[in-house]
Amino acid sequence: MSRRPDPMPRLYRWRSNLIQTPAFIVATAVCGSISLLISPLDKSGRAQHRIARLWARLCIWISGSKLIIRGAESLRRHPVAVYASNHTSYMDTPVIFASLPFQFRILAKKELWPIAFIGWYLRRSGQIPIDTVNTRATVSSLGVGVKALRAGMPLFVFPEGGRTPTGQLQTFLSGAAYLAIRAQVPLVPIALSGVYDLLPIHTRHFFPGELTLTAGKPIETKGLTIRQTDAVTALLRAAIEEMVAQSAPAGKEASAALP
Repeated sequence: MSRRPDPMPRLYRWRSNLIQTPAFIVATAVCGSISLLISPLDKSGRAQHRIARLWARLCIWISGSKLIIRGAESLRRHPVAVYASNHTSYMDTPVIFASLPFQFRILAKKELWPIAFIGWYLRRSGQIPIDTVNTRATVSSLGVGVKALRAGMPLFVFPEGGRTPTGQLQTFLSGAAYLAIRAQVPLVPIALSGVYDLLPIHTRHFFPGELTLTAGKPIETKGLTIRQTDAVTALLRAAIEEMVAQSAPAGKEASAALP
């Protein structure tokens, strides 16, 4: 059940409108501009990724929330893997960038590419656009993702394809499982909790609280074939659903603070 009040208290609305939203826009514009300026010299993408992590941490700080990471060992277990998470909020992407301790590429909706600063960063930093409407374009994008994995670059995917309007898990698309099987790399389930309450779809006011990212046990795909994509997708969804259901404020022994 969502903790987010409805209607939102006046204090939270004013704070969002006068402080947090302007600060979020400034942080995005400044970090995006710096990333663009250095992109011609940053062939590996490392510097741009560091800037993205700085932007993500700034966004979480601006929101007034605390980020907790559980299962951090699953984020470091494999040098290359596909990471897949539920998609709950506008703030999911900052949480992901702030949490994953390595450089990676995102498969994201192509509709984000025309957006100022965000789209510019996505294009210049080598992120992968995906068209969920055009089947041929989707297959082509997944092919680019497989090549990135085989070249040693981890990938991140939101298998729901878009943010949930209710906070509940939606149907999973098969792209994450397809990528992992084709590249024969592990598929790591990730569950986000508390981020929906912070800033769900079709809202513009922050409701800060504790944000939790839980990384589950990797799903091995070595030896599997494309025919098993649906079965692996079902395993992925079940793992994330279970972690979301079990989410609760982390104790010191069960969590890792944001480094």
